[in-house]
Amino acid sequence: MNFDLSEDEEMLKALTERFVTNTYDHTTRRLFLAEPGGFSSKNWVLLGELGLIAAPFPKELGGLSLDATGIATIFEALGRGMVVEPLAEASVLAGCLFARTAPEELRDEWLDGLLTGEKRLALAHAEAKARDGLTWVETAALPDNGGYRLDGAKPYAVAGGGADGYLVSARLSGTPADTEGLALFLVPADTPGLCRREWPLADGSIAASLVLEGVSVPESHRLDGGLAAIEEAQQVAALARCAEALGIMERLFHDTLDYLRTRDQFGAALGSFQAIQHRMVAQYAAIEQSRALLNLALVSWGGDRFAEAVSGARAWISEASIALAHEMVQFHGGMGVTDELAIGAGHKRLLVLSRWPEGPEAALDRYARLLH
Repeated sequence: MNFDLSEDEEMLKALTERFVTNTYDHTTRRLFLAEPGGFSSKNWVLLGELGLIAAPFPKELGGLSLDATGIATIFEALGRGMVVEPLAEASVLAGCLFARTAPEELRDEWLDGLLTGEKRLALAHAEAKARDGLTWVETAALPDNGGYRLDGAKPYAVAGGGADGYLVSARLSGTPADTEGLALFLVPADTPGLCRREWPLADGSIAASLVLEGVSVPESHRLDGGLAAIEEAQQVAALARCAEALGIMERLFHDTLDYLRTRDQFGAALGSFQAIQHRMVAQYAAIEQSRALLNLALVSWGGDRFAEAVSGARAWISEASIALAHEMVQFHGGMGVTDELAIGAGHKRLLVLSRWPEGPEAALDRYARLLH
């Protein structure tokens, strides 16, 4: 099977790599993480100008309607650069979910700002009692004066720091574990009754913890689709996260390979020791296995087995990426866990990617259910 990129995909890859080359090194990355929201607002606007924020959106709405290969091409390049701007969470997940489910008038009000980077949305779905991707929604939506009153808590709005609005899932009927009876609402960040507290994840990105007390939203802010729409968007976001993790794995591997070739120990380069060579070969094999599973997901795009292939890739890459990061850190010794090197930063990002929104065991369980 031919996995060569098309001319358009090569241009997209080159555009993303140029963004990384022109704006990122390890020092600037640390500065970007220290900004409000956990990333560079200037870079976010630049990504909008380059069309990378809009790229996953449907063509009829101003995007490129990227398929799985296009999405993976962008995010693998972003992973190699260890870019901190939340494209997966804000564009592929929340932005595209909103664009596909919002009423036309509401969509038109927000769409231009989302495509240019002037506005940003975050998904607020997971709750404290939801474990490993299982459905559990206690937040309630009660009819109120022609609209809805929302009450509940959403502690895990990843990339929600500084967002302009949140896509909040709430229950219209049923028990917390029911898959039916859920609805999705757009709640602007300045809505009365919405309390937001920001907190950092392990990789330095900023999430938001939301408490909704008597939040009133009009009927026009209710989006089409419920849990099914969220899960469909999460599948595409999971593909993007897998590609980003693969890019980070490649970056850590090559950085460590350069280090082993130049670092002397006992009068010889570390890379000359056979035991270390064997361990590096094992990690190279893990990268190639990860790429093969990602490729399987790419060729499954648009078919009945796409969700299965993504879950399988995620289950494998989540475990393999952390194992690789541990090895690369160990080869660097104590320096590997410091903020001075990209190795430790990559490890932290892989830790978040491998555990959110569910761990590898849960992804494997999901894969097994879909397989049978």
